[in-house]
Amino acid sequence: MTGTPQWTERFVLLYFSGDEGRARVPEVFPAHHAYTASFRAQRPDQLLLTGPFADSSPGQPGAMNVFATREAAEEFAADDPFVTEGVVASWSVRTWLTGED
Repeated sequence: MTGTPQWTERFVLLYFSGDEGRARVPEVFPAHHAYTASFRAQRPDQLLLTGPFADSSPGQPGAMNVFATREAAEEFAADDPFVTEGVVASWSVRTWLTGED
């Protein structure tokens, strides 16, 4: 053990939705799911993790996606039906450092 972490950058895409958007999830989910599968097929190793949070809290993100690059995260959000159809009110990408020492 060296004591100095070796950091790897990952990029977390956070989705924020209001009550109206969350109510539309069942309607838009099939298109979102197909888009996610297509993105993964076209961009292997870019979308690492995806899914909603188990509890919904006002002002907190409702879903999180982890990507290998910021560009992939931003490209995903730009065309995701959850975003284009208004399920997601806003989104942001944050750099997340993962590491082992």
